[in-house]
Amino acid sequence: MRIRYMLLHAYGMGGTIRTVVNQANAMAAAGHDVEIVSVVRRRNEPQFAIDPLVRLSTLVDQREGVTADSLARKVWRRARGKIVPYGEFAAEYFTERVEAAVIEYVSGLRDGILVTTRPALNLIAARRASSSVIRVAQEHMNLASYHERVREQIVRHYDRFDAVAVLTETSRREYRKLLKDTPVVRIPNAVHMDERKHSDQSNKIVIAVGRLVPQKGFDMLIPAFAATAEEHPEWKLRIFGTGPSKERLQKRIDEAGAGDRIKLMGRSNRIHEELAKASVYALSSRIEGLPMAMIEAMGHALPIVAFDCPTGPADVLTPGKDGLLVPPRNVPAMTEALDRVMADRELRLRLGATAAETAYGYTPHVVMPLWEKLFTALANGEPLDTNAR
Repeated sequence: MRIRYMLLHAYGMGGTIRTVVNQANAMAAAGHDVEIVSVVRRRNEPQFAIDPLVRLSTLVDQREGVTADSLARKVWRRARGKIVPYGEFAAEYFTERVEAAVIEYVSGLRDGILVTTRPALNLIAARRASSSVIRVAQEHMNLASYHERVREQIVRHYDRFDAVAVLTETSRREYRKLLKDTPVVRIPNAVHMDERKHSDQSNKIVIAVGRLVPQKGFDMLIPAFAATAEEHPEWKLRIFGTGPSKERLQKRIDEAGAGDRIKLMGRSNRIHEELAKASVYALSSRIEGLPMAMIEAMGHALPIVAFDCPTGPADVLTPGKDGLLVPPRNVPAMTEALDRVMADRELRLRLGATAAETAYGYTPHVVMPLWEKLFTALANGEPLDTNAR
């Protein structure tokens, strides 16, 4: 099969880029003709390893000195395209030139499978790609996270897809309510678990990983953890990631007088070693798609303490089996759950062991055959099992 994956910026960082690159690599290894199409390019080299069997192409090269498109980006509100709606998280990328390049590319395809990976690209493919192309829309966020205008366009145009793929059972139910005649399938992102060292629960460290942005809720995790100081003064919180909220979060740490216990660690190239050294993983997000960092932590046999935010945590965890879920944005409840697991090593070991078993269900050995099965069925015109989980 000929499979084309379209990413906004295949040279960037981020969970969607990583998981799509993993999919492309796996499909190429399985013998398929695979290409990754990067709508824009702003770096010289990809940040994730792309198999030599996978072709990589770019529609608009925006590297310094290559084009003048960087100027257009500054005036995108006046020069942006007509299809990508206001409110799409990456709308500022879609200048008139960029949107035109995507339209020209997808409208010129006549065969194979086209996989688009965010609403902006999905909407262009739905409206401009030929029906002779098998069109698959990937959704990496839950429906409620999108702007109302984006949701309106999803309802209006996604019925043209041969399939819409979502990450969680909750998202599958939400999309099926909106798209009565469009197959909606759940296929989670894959997480590599090879040679993952399990935590031995010897270090009194709570770890959290993610971009330093409001969505990740570290502004709630900091006071929740700080409140455990009296009972567990020897425990530390380590937050790994970079982002625009760094100064605000550091101010919260300083105001809580917790600078000796809570550290913003920045980005790490050895995050799996850091996870293995920790004893608890905390997820404090306000909203998630599928929490990949949490699943990776589970692969290290870390028990999870998470807000039951939409969506993701509840689709992965079984409360009391592999982690603890607390009501969304409830800081005192997060404190109580952290206190419970920090106080009980046997509980941490039990939850962590089950977490590692749960994480196996997200390995490429389990997930990638689901993609191949979907693509084969679509190519052969076979009906899809949209009730499969």
